[in-house]
Amino acid sequence: MKRIALLGSTGSIGTSTLDVVEQHPESFSVVALAAGTNVEVLAEQVKKFRPQLVSVGTEEAAFALRGLLGSEAKPEIAVGAEGLEQVARHPEANFVMTAVVGSVGVAPTLAAIEEGKTIGLANKETLVSAGPVVMKAAKEKGVQIIPVDSEHSAIFQCLQGERREDVSKVIITASGGSFRHLTRDELANVTLEQALAHPNWNMGAKITIDSATMMNKGFEVIEAHWLFDLPYKQIDTILHYESIIHSMVEFKDSAVMAQLGTPDMRVPIQYALSYPTRMPLQTEPLNLVKLGTLHFAVMDFERYPLLQLAYECGKAGGTYTAVLNAANEVAVDLFLKGSIGFLAIEQIVRKICDAHKGITNPTLEEIFAADQWARSQARAFVNNG
Repeated sequence: MKRIALLGSTGSIGTSTLDVVEQHPESFSVVALAAGTNVEVLAEQVKKFRPQLVSVGTEEAAFALRGLLGSEAKPEIAVGAEGLEQVARHPEANFVMTAVVGSVGVAPTLAAIEEGKTIGLANKETLVSAGPVVMKAAKEKGVQIIPVDSEHSAIFQCLQGERREDVSKVIITASGGSFRHLTRDELANVTLEQALAHPNWNMGAKITIDSATMMNKGFEVIEAHWLFDLPYKQIDTILHYESIIHSMVEFKDSAVMAQLGTPDMRVPIQYALSYPTRMPLQTEPLNLVKLGTLHFAVMDFERYPLLQLAYECGKAGGTYTAVLNAANEVAVDLFLKGSIGFLAIEQIVRKICDAHKGITNPTLEEIFAADQWARSQARAFVNNG
């Protein structure tokens, strides 16, 4: 029985995880949930899955949740960053699904590693911000980190039974996001509504915007570096419009192995939960005959400068990737609030990364300090016009 602590239960990955759990009650149970402030959805999850512990973002959310649960048997309710860590450390959990968005995922993931729990990693920013610290901790504790992102899950699956020294390169596919057919000039006036209309995936707002800027793919490149211990020269990206091939591995004999499937995040979620076995899943099977054609294109780094910047920061190492992530989080939030235009996201992130003086081999405290510096610089950039 996998006893799951789920961080980010009301988001896209969180709700899909619970759907998988519901399909296999004989194999999975939920012992703890962490969410932000979406207490209406959380209350329904609590009623259905009966966790022992729940964490919410604020005291107000905790009060509202108690009211929504009414006479129901109430779990213990924790709050804020400490609550996230409590959920991650829950003594009965043996699997922690990290599905929160942003660098807020770093501390609870490290807490779960410290307790020796298997990690299902659906939070890119954990490795983007603190990859060296997180991977070192996992190695020291003998903790397995199983990737949940569809691209990294695909690579992980393709590598089963293979020797890492036989890998020539990994090829991460990208849909191109909401604006893949627009020119740079056309991007200047795109709206938030247009940016949130992803052609293939149903994701949260932050990740959908990151997909449109291709920063999401940049984060995946950095994450692949840490997950699979590969230099950046062995990590390629390619445009693949249908999102059917989730990623590929090329071996030194030029053989290429790919993992294919319909765009449904429940597939990599369930694989992470059931690994190393596979289980039935109620999802639409892939019909290549009906699909007919798959399309590919060379990645255009001039069209997607944030992807180029991600490679640069990844190769620079140290605190640069933490700054990249933090500046992007602020810039995307400003765009979602209507404070800046779409192309200003790129401008802000590039400016902050260029201004940063990196620290090689940083401690966790130095990573968090760089993160906070980048956030303040990004806000100041906007406030100063």
